[in-house]
Amino acid sequence: MSEWWTYRLSDLLMFSAATYYRLFALVNQDVWPLQLMAGIIGLLLLASVLRGKPGPRTAAGLLGLCWAWVGWAYHARRYADIHLAGDYFAAAFVLEAVLLGIAGWRAWLVLPAPAGSVRTGLGLLLAGLLVYLLLAPLAGRPWGQAELFGIAPDPTAIVTFGVLLAGRGRWWLWPVPLLWGVVSAMTLVEMDAGQAWAPLLPVLVALGVLGGRALRRVKVQAATEVRK
Repeated sequence: MSEWWTYRLSDLLMFSAATYYRLFALVNQDVWPLQLMAGIIGLLLLASVLRGKPGPRTAAGLLGLCWAWVGWAYHARRYADIHLAGDYFAAAFVLEAVLLGIAGWRAWLVLPAPAGSVRTGLGLLLAGLLVYLLLAPLAGRPWGQAELFGIAPDPTAIVTFGVLLAGRGRWWLWPVPLLWGVVSAMTLVEMDAGQAWAPLLPVLVALGVLGGRALRRVKVQAATEVRK
């Protein structure tokens, strides 16, 4: 078997855009009514960003639960049947779930943070909860193929961007969601699905905010050194 790095993305795709989106319909049908629970979790995350309650530990735990569920129920049980890297994606999602659990347990997530990008975070959170839900009907696909937070990977990652941007957390909470956004966008481009901007735009927004934070820290450190 050839080394994995010799593969192109197109070599890993064994499906068309129609098959890809039909997978969401099957998932939505199989897990009903867990969408209602995912919606409640989304509202709790929204309350944590706006009011700080039920709190960052609960928010991190609930996000971790969603990542673990998507990793198992979507990637491992379904996506792996049509994508050669599905099991690796499942492992990455479970890893992010563990990291979020650790952040919640050790209180390493502050939410909302005084210096956090609350408005940007809130915008991304609402995009993951509501806007992504509307992409299917806006593209002419049936409602059954809608991608929902806590059920599908893209909106789950976008909501995570929102929570992390609205607060302050460890840097190692970021790589898996950011990388998934890039992988998802590349997959959609390869399928010529016309929706690649949806997972990629939040990645660019998050990177822009994180870059701005890093630049401000450098400026503060430089000013401190000058005073000394």
